[in-house]
Amino acid sequence: MDGGQAAGLVGRQRETELLTAALVQAEDGASGSTVLLRGEAGVGKSALLAWVEHKARERGFTVLRAVGAEAEADYAFGALHQVFWSLLQHSEALTAHQREALESAFGVRSGTPSGFAVGAAALTLLDEAARTAPVLLVLDDLQWLDSSSATVFAFLHRRSTRLPVVMVVAGRPGGRSAQIWSAEAVDLGALPPADAAALLDGHRPDLAATTRDRVLAEAAGNPLALVELPAQLATAQQRGIAPLPDLLPLGRRLERIFAERLGDLPPEAGRLLLLAALATGPGPGRDGWLRAAGGQGLGEALARLDADGIARLDASGQLVFRHPLARAAVVSAASDAARRRAHRDLADALAPDDPRRLAHEAAVALLPDDALAQRLETAGHDLAGRGGDAEGALLLERAAVLSTVPGDRARRLGWAAVMAARGGQLRHTAALVQELTAGAAPAETAPLLAYAVVYVDQSHYVDFGSSAALLPAALDTLTAPGAQDPGGLLEQIWFKLLLAAAYTDDPWAWRALERHRAHVSEAGRLCLKAWTDPDPGTAHALLALARDLPAEQESGVAWLLLWTASALDSAEGEVWQRFAGQHGYATQGSVAKAKAHQDFLLGRWDQAALCRREAEIADELGYHTNALLFRQFSAHFLAGRGDEAGLREIDDAIRPIAARARMRYVLDRLTHLRALVAFAHRRHEEAYAHLCELTSPGQPVGGPPWRHALVFDLVAAAVFTGRRDEARAHVEAALAAGSATVSGRHAFLVAAATALAADDERAEDAYRAAFAVPGAEQWVFDLARLRLAHGAWLRRRHRPGARDALRAAHHDFGRLRALPWVQWCEEELRAAGDPAAPPAGGPPGDPTELTWQELRIARLASTGLTNKEIGRRLQLSPRTVGAHLYKIFPKLGITSRAALAHALDQH
Repeated sequence: MDGGQAAGLVGRQRETELLTAALVQAEDGASGSTVLLRGEAGVGKSALLAWVEHKARERGFTVLRAVGAEAEADYAFGALHQVFWSLLQHSEALTAHQREALESAFGVRSGTPSGFAVGAAALTLLDEAARTAPVLLVLDDLQWLDSSSATVFAFLHRRSTRLPVVMVVAGRPGGRSAQIWSAEAVDLGALPPADAAALLDGHRPDLAATTRDRVLAEAAGNPLALVELPAQLATAQQRGIAPLPDLLPLGRRLERIFAERLGDLPPEAGRLLLLAALATGPGPGRDGWLRAAGGQGLGEALARLDADGIARLDASGQLVFRHPLARAAVVSAASDAARRRAHRDLADALAPDDPRRLAHEAAVALLPDDALAQRLETAGHDLAGRGGDAEGALLLERAAVLSTVPGDRARRLGWAAVMAARGGQLRHTAALVQELTAGAAPAETAPLLAYAVVYVDQSHYVDFGSSAALLPAALDTLTAPGAQDPGGLLEQIWFKLLLAAAYTDDPWAWRALERHRAHVSEAGRLCLKAWTDPDPGTAHALLALARDLPAEQESGVAWLLLWTASALDSAEGEVWQRFAGQHGYATQGSVAKAKAHQDFLLGRWDQAALCRREAEIADELGYHTNALLFRQFSAHFLAGRGDEAGLREIDDAIRPIAARARMRYVLDRLTHLRALVAFAHRRHEEAYAHLCELTSPGQPVGGPPWRHALVFDLVAAAVFTGRRDEARAHVEAALAAGSATVSGRHAFLVAAATALAADDERAEDAYRAAFAVPGAEQWVFDLARLRLAHGAWLRRRHRPGARDALRAAHHDFGRLRALPWVQWCEEELRAAGDPAAPPAGGPPGDPTELTWQELRIARLASTGLTNKEIGRRLQLSPRTVGAHLYKIFPKLGITSRAALAHALDQH
């Protein structure tokens, strides 16, 4: 909808097309017309009027407009005065009688004009104006037009169809003025979700993801609400630093719009609305607000609310507001005393053990109350145990405010910080931690405070310095004789220390973990074993433990098992799928990281864009370490595809951060990816040099399991650079270290490395053994590389089967869109004399007719990247990319970007 976008209008394609057709009809002199726009306040009527006014002026129309005002609804002919006063001053076409009628209507001459005379005079003025240019007459807020003016405008609507005049009228449903129009109304509803999101993103692109989602849900497609709601939030709430309130603040404009019908309600109906607005949560006892309301006058109040279109009672016993923001308007319009009284009535109507009763009691409390604080704390931990970390954090914060004992307050605030971090509010956690560390914390809260500090440092600041400094001492405190372990804090601290050890390889961290191995659960011990000394039973123990878990588990167990699966390169979806949808962002972010790594290993490279999006979401929420790791996973896809520019871009972005944090885990993996991209372009000496940065030539790879998986690349680099003795040494070292027993993927990689390093007498048997490793076919990229090596080995020795191996590799690389590897296979196939191999030049419609640069651009464009994004990857200007695409389309026999993926996949 080009026109709409040009004037800043989002959506409304049907309406703008109708308005454009009316303008064109008048412009061509065919006839005039009237468009009546009808919709609730804030739905976008005035925006459409502004749009059509803008378009009419561009086309040379004379534009006349009037806006109804509630305060002037009883001022006779007031709206007519807005439109015709300027025309009256300069008109010679009116008869004396018509001029007298208009001047009397406008109050500059005494007398009582007849409505017909005023209408005839106004029609004459319209006719005169339309002789020089078509006319657009815009009337806004029809419901507040004075009845005298409305009658004249309705007369003009019926009589001006022969003139090049377009009348566009907007008003709310109902009202006396709207009833006299014969034009069929165009009803404006809420914006569809996609248009609502586009409007919000256009006005507030800086909103955090959680805030954006909440605004979209509360606005329910109302354009004014989409623009106004974010402006009422504090900057910290907009950025996702601070949690959002239960009811979003409306601001004066929205408050006036959504509360305008409340003033005329009888007291009982208003009280009923307030009780329903403050009642929260479904489930047993959801009709508690009805019990709180009492029976007297209830039926009449409900009938009145339904008749006025404010709210209705649904079949489940819930009062459904006509718009989500009406609930906020009801609460906002109520006095503090009325709100507290309603909360008290709701609390009394709920069972003593109902968690919602606690929330109402807390809303009523004005003074510290240790008993209530204790109940809130218990309820908060219960919610967190069921996955409601963010909700539990709010209860713990309220409990801290109501506490009188400093130790209780610090403990509750510390747990609120931890729960907020697990629930997706890491920036708010940082603020709470800052508040906690500003004063002297009681000694008994030291481990919890250490955990909260480390949580923020690790996840938000990408800093692991405090981990080794604080966590070992916290573990010592919690495992001392007679010590208490509140809320499973010991294992959560132990996991954070394990993360620090895995990322930084800090010897102090590893020693502390070993010292406390006996104090943690089976899942904790298994995770440590996976990262330090895995054996053939580790992977089986992981799957068994995941399957045997009860339906609901605390987030700490989920993290341990997901981190164990990451260590082992486990291909079993049972582990991460087991926790999908459970708990808050901390768990779901871990699930997403596990899935991203599996997507790369299992050849689901079409999911690479999701990995990039996860990085953006993590940054928006303040989980910057997660964002860094998602970008590292995204770099795997780029390196596998041989995308040097894309890999360099990510490497430049995250390597300095990882270096400052001493994250050897990330730095070494980036170095490995540099080697992988060098392999793709057959720069084997460069690949060898990068791999030598990770381990000395021919020496075994120590450390976590992912380093054992380097054996295939180490051997490939040695073989392709003529260092066969080193290649065999790597294989022997891997076998001695038990690398093949770590997991199914490790078994395949060791077998593949063995085949590459084997001499001619044993090579064929070694290749067959590698292909026969159980599950080998699932490691798509690794298997394709082995097939390429095998096919090339067979071709050079003029043995049968070379073409089959090379074709299989070509197919797999093509599916992964790993273009340099595809080209390598094609060259080998042509060298093997394969008649089906893509020739150097092909017929139109054949991707092999494309140059190498054109093929790279076509592949990137087929993934949905823009010219600018492609140019950034390939270090080209967007104009150059566009010029290449102009040549690519006819070569492939297509006419659009949408057809690129299909055309490339057909060959």
